[in-house]
Amino acid sequence: MAFDYMTAAEAAEHFKNGDTVGLSGFTAPGTPKFIPEAIAAKAEREHAEGRPFKINLLTGASTSDHVDGALSRANALNFRAPYQNVPDLRKRINAHDCHYNDRHLSEMAQEVRYGFYGKVDWAIIEAADITPDGEVILGTGVGNIPTYAMLADKIFIELNEALPKALYGMHDIYIPADPPRRREIPVYAANDRIGSPVLKIDPRKVVGIVRTNSYDGVKAFTAPDEVSKQIGANVVDFLLSEYRRGGIPKEFLPLQSGVGNVANAVLYDLGENKEIPPFMMYTEVMQDAVLSLMRKGKCTFASTCSMTFSDDTEKEFFPDMKEFAHKILMRPAELSNNPEVIRRLGIISMNTALEADIFGGINSTHVLGTKMMNGVGGSGDFTRNAYISIFSCPSVSKGGLISNIVPMVAHADHSEHSVDIVVTDQGIADLRGLDPLQRAERIIENCAHPDYKGLLLDYLKLGKGGQTPHSLTAAFAFHNAFNETGDMRNADFSKYC
Repeated sequence: MAFDYMTAAEAAEHFKNGDTVGLSGFTAPGTPKFIPEAIAAKAEREHAEGRPFKINLLTGASTSDHVDGALSRANALNFRAPYQNVPDLRKRINAHDCHYNDRHLSEMAQEVRYGFYGKVDWAIIEAADITPDGEVILGTGVGNIPTYAMLADKIFIELNEALPKALYGMHDIYIPADPPRRREIPVYAANDRIGSPVLKIDPRKVVGIVRTNSYDGVKAFTAPDEVSKQIGANVVDFLLSEYRRGGIPKEFLPLQSGVGNVANAVLYDLGENKEIPPFMMYTEVMQDAVLSLMRKGKCTFASTCSMTFSDDTEKEFFPDMKEFAHKILMRPAELSNNPEVIRRLGIISMNTALEADIFGGINSTHVLGTKMMNGVGGSGDFTRNAYISIFSCPSVSKGGLISNIVPMVAHADHSEHSVDIVVTDQGIADLRGLDPLQRAERIIENCAHPDYKGLLLDYLKLGKGGQTPHSLTAAFAFHNAFNETGDMRNADFSKYC
């Protein structure tokens, strides 16, 4: 079948106010770049003429400034799910200019298939290649596009000529059957392939192809600061102690790692440790550090949803793809984050928190309990089902004005029932097998900053009995003190005695 080629601006004219659009990609990699910007430009023109124009946007995870940034500045988003990390969109969400549904990433595709989000009008797919019969070689991220492309009435392709066709074979496209016909997902090791190397679409749904030539625009992470390095060292110390005592099998277990400087610090430290054997990763995002580990032979395989490489690393990677083609597999989010597979493989999960409370509850999403930062992402998928679940954060923020260890988290994303280990720059709290009071004592002693240990112990004395000795009147004294004075150290528990 012959396809029509057009400009991004011509493609944008096909989109109408109220359309629901699904995008390929997971983080910036694999995400379309030019058609979303053209849709934003159309929205600005429509608004200038006094006409409403907003779309509903479904993705795999976060996108980039080409998508969430451009569309938010144009006030062109009515609804967004399941995860985001662009400041312009964050402002819209917190101002209620854009409805935002923060979902566990493993659930998004199946819930769209279940009809929870209504009809999908369009799918926009970034591709390295497409055949006349509709076989698509995807780019550097998959996300939820297999489901969006299957359900969408119509499809646009961004054919990115910066992507090598040698990406063929690095994808594993598989959609589980829906209940009540779903069977086990037959992934029994991180490197098992169970699906197709290409995304198969109905070529009759392709309205047009837009030629592009652009890298993903991922910035290199800055070198970890001293706090991140110390957190990373503490995580590695814990893993090493577990391995030495036999708590982790001798062949080690697959790792999942979140995004950011702490995650990179952990991975680099693991790469330098000669006692920990080579390992696999079963994760949602593969960063520059993982490629470095592969070159050293420390990471033998990575199953991921996205190769979230910086542009410089991407340019180095593409010419050397043959070296890594048998070591990397990109899957849809409902496979990379699948609870069944995570539990079967025994994943060690490592994620970051905004704050942790003294009983082990975790807030991953809301600053001071109200303002959305990014979203829960895949942390819940991995945390609840991991062999060992690790959360890390600095002990303090803003030069000590904020304690990230608090009496009660101001927003609960992960309960104490799902969290095994809490790590800060101060130390490690192993919570396994402990009751609430024991957990509180260990977190305060090992993880809280010295400026806040006394205050947290004062809070613990206020408890009025029961298994979890909270004081409901004083639980948010830290947060209230910051809102009132700009410094959590001003929390005064004497008035609650």
